[in-house]
Amino acid sequence: MDFQVVVLGGGVSKKLLPLVSQELPNALLPVANRPVLSYVLEYLELSNLKDLIVVVEGEEVALHVGAWISGAYADRLHVEVAAVPEDVGTAGAIRAISHHLTAKDILVVSGDLVTDVPLGAVAATHRRHDAVVTAMLCAAPVSGPSESVSSGGKDKTKKPGRYDLIGLDPTKQFLVHIATGAEVEKDLRIQKSMLPAVGQIEIRADLMDAHLYAFKRSVLQEVLDRKSAFHSLKHDVLPYLVRSQLKSEVVLSGMPQAEENRTEKVTSQSNQQMLSQILANASEPTFHLQHSLGPYGSISDQRIHKCCVYIAGSSKYCTRLNSIQAYNDINRDVIGEASHLSGYSYSAQNNVIHPSAELGAKTTIGPHCMLGEGSQMGDKCSVKRSVIGRHCRIGANVKVVNSVVMNHVTIGDSCSIQGSVICSNVQLQERAVLKDCQIGAGFVVAAGSECKGEVLAKK
Repeated sequence: MDFQVVVLGGGVSKKLLPLVSQELPNALLPVANRPVLSYVLEYLELSNLKDLIVVVEGEEVALHVGAWISGAYADRLHVEVAAVPEDVGTAGAIRAISHHLTAKDILVVSGDLVTDVPLGAVAATHRRHDAVVTAMLCAAPVSGPSESVSSGGKDKTKKPGRYDLIGLDPTKQFLVHIATGAEVEKDLRIQKSMLPAVGQIEIRADLMDAHLYAFKRSVLQEVLDRKSAFHSLKHDVLPYLVRSQLKSEVVLSGMPQAEENRTEKVTSQSNQQMLSQILANASEPTFHLQHSLGPYGSISDQRIHKCCVYIAGSSKYCTRLNSIQAYNDINRDVIGEASHLSGYSYSAQNNVIHPSAELGAKTTIGPHCMLGEGSQMGDKCSVKRSVIGRHCRIGANVKVVNSVVMNHVTIGDSCSIQGSVICSNVQLQERAVLKDCQIGAGFVVAAGSECKGEVLAKK
């Protein structure tokens, strides 16, 4: 697969506080005791894509991510880690490293994507239609991309997530409308030229843009150069390409295009040559082709380009770690229904307990659980549907349910933890009770504390 690959690793997202920091950026956030970026890198490796550019925000983040990649993938992948300024957005990140991009087609993958959708199918769709962009779509998560709670208040009611609103042509191969974020709340507006050309548009609210794109490099670079205000691939570049596909402003290499203000008419012979070329390249007639044909089969002066989609099958797993709710969901899934993504061998009890971990008398580790290297648990503990990291020290009579406990956490006797995320080096003193909480790295929860829906972190 001769695509050049860019992985957008991000930086330290406000949506993921207090789970992330400069020392533990988004890309290194552990999912089932592995950095989330490892799922992306191994996904690419399975498709024999081993020459990668990983783009992250900030020099310090680049140092941490680069050090981890060097240790984990030194003999397997060739990865260049590029630092870009913070808050440049995904479009700005590509713009900043565009001088490194030389291939005809570019794959851009979000560093927080966890999926088993075949990448080769996305690439084949892109090449088959000679598209300027092909976006991978998948079923929206059942729990929804919920808003992360703020660290200040105690009202932790989950807000409904906003889905993408996606318009498809009747063949479900082409993207003809996309509204994201706040645009979903507004009136639905379709380009005037689009509906007559397409004939029928299917509007879908049950699909999610997975933030995995195949781009024609020359077009992507041209758009980023001309549209300097574009900040986001999803919110700016993709909608722009979709809106303009029947009145394209981009120059498509390898395909003759009529100039917008041309004065000379194309001869009948060259018209027929162009028509033959389009028909030869088209796998089947599309609304783009019909739109480009003038009277009597002649080629009109309007430029067109194609925006394609690959829709993942319902049996495939595909989601992004872009909120705290998503973090909980992905950890639950990767040790549960999507355990094939974890890379671990599961026991007969359908759990993973590292050989060096120690369990006290009458302590039970249920199915869909993970206990990391060197961790110790006291007597009469219970763990259900949870991940416990490396080198944790857990006292007696501790209950952990639907939670993630990161590395080097100390938990005192008789603590109860439910639906919570506890970051590395946290201390929970005896009899602490946590429900639906996030505890930032190094925080100390006092003995006997009862916390519900709290975000606790060092000032």
